[in-house]
Amino acid sequence: MELFDIQSPCQRVCETDKRGYCSKCYRSREERFNWLTFTDAQKRRILYLCKLRMLRRGYLQKQKKQQSNQVAMQIDLNF
Repeated sequence: MELFDIQSPCQRVCETDKRGYCSKCYRSREERFNWLTFTDAQKRRILYLCKLRMLRRGYLQKQKKQQSNQVAMQIDLNF
């Protein structure tokens, strides 16, 4: 039993990435548009998925940065 409504994670900046997820709250278009119609269990599941998406994005950005650093090191070694 919830004492309070589960608040939307919206940060009032709706920008979607190339996969269709909001770059601020990590929800899909369907999740954003239908938030008020979801049950509390569905909202908790969406929040869980948003956290996974955020962690994945951070991981991918870290990998991309490491790869660019490796390329930069290889270029330096060639000079």
